This record gives sequence, C-alpha cells and structure tokens, in this order.
Amino acid sequence: MKQNVYFVSGIDTDAGKSYATGYLAREWNQHGKRTITQKFIQTGNVGHSEDIDLHRHIMGISFTEEDREGLTMPEIYSYPASPHLASELDNRPINFDKIKRSTEILSERYDYVLLEGAGGLMVPLTTKLLTIDYIAQEKYPLIFVTSGKLGSINHTLLSLEAIQKRGIVLDTVLYNLYPTVEDKTIQNDTMNFIRTWLEKYFPDTKFLLVPEIKE
Repeated sequence: MKQNVYFVSGIDTDAGKSYATGYLAREWNQHGKRTITQKFIQTGNVGHSEDIDLHRHIMGISFTEEDREGLTMPEIYSYPASPHLASELDNRPINFDKIKRSTEILSERYDYVLLEGAGGLMVPLTTKLLTIDYIAQEKYPLIFVTSGKLGSINHTLLSLEAIQKRGIVLDTVLYNLYPTVEDKTIQNDTMNFIRTWLEKYFPDTKFLLVPEIKE
C-alpha cells in the first residue's frame, strides 16, 4: 500500500469527525490532491453508511464508483454501538482483511485516503483490540479531531498522551467549529490552549480549523 492513508479519529463520538473528514477531503480535492474518504466501520446503519453520505454532501460530489462497489464502507453493522458490541449483536465478526483490502484498493486509485474511525481513540473494535492500537499496528499517520465544547481540553490532552505513548505520528489536529455556538468563550479559550500545547509538545503537528459548515 502507498503511504497515503490517514486515519481520522477524535476525542469522542460527537467530535464531528464526519464533518471534519468531509471538509478536509473537499479542501484537498480543491487543491489538486485526489482524495477519497472511507468509513472504517459503520454502526447503526443497514446496507449503506450515513457517514459516507455526509462526506459526499460536504465534498459536493455524487456517489463514487468506489461507494457503489462498497470499498468505502466495507463493514456495516445495524446496532448503534461500538464495533465490538455491534458486531456481536449482528453475530458477524469484523473482517479486518476485507477492510484492509478495500483501503489498499482506494490507496492505489487515489492520491490520498481519509479513513474515518468509529468514535474516539479508545473505542474497542474487539474485546482485545482498541482503535488506537489498530492505528499503531497499521502505522497510519493520524488526523485528530477535537472541538471547543466543555471538556475538550481534558479529552484532547489524554488522547495526546495515548498517541505519544504508542508512537503514532500525529500529522494534524483539526479544531472543529461546527456546530455553531452562540457563546464562544469556551470555544476560543480551548482553541488557544490546545494550539499552544501542540506548539510546545508536538511542534511538527499541523493545527487547522474546520469552519462552521453551511448546510
């Protein structure tokens, strides 16, 4: 596989990973970097990934041939839970080989692949494998999504320690300004705090804003 796959994770389920993934893909495509998104494991859906739908909407494109082939949504489970539980309830183990093959095909067809995870870094994929350990195992550089809601500083710093401990390359932190909040006091302070922290402890990591996306 080419070294062009970036794993997208975040502080928790509601960090806005899908919005951020779609936004970054749109930006890269507009700058001449042919980019496709893939939903690693989708839960809470049947037959189709709603997160891929959202990616395409934000990217401003229709469904791709890879979407129709199922390459961008290789594993879908019906119950809206973490992958380890959703796969157990559907009585179908996660096929990691299928996921890897799909990612490899996308990697060959496109310049870049944004591989969106499910939930936060510590979400269990199986009873023995966490999302963060899968990222480390596959040696994917990480794009990490955080936001300005109350508690984000705590969640972000805990995540950064776990990332550093496992030797994962933190390529980019995306600071999500979506959804819009009226009182931006906490949002602005959190943004400045995290940006300063990264400059001190992760000087090679990019810090980018995901703007309020207009529907």
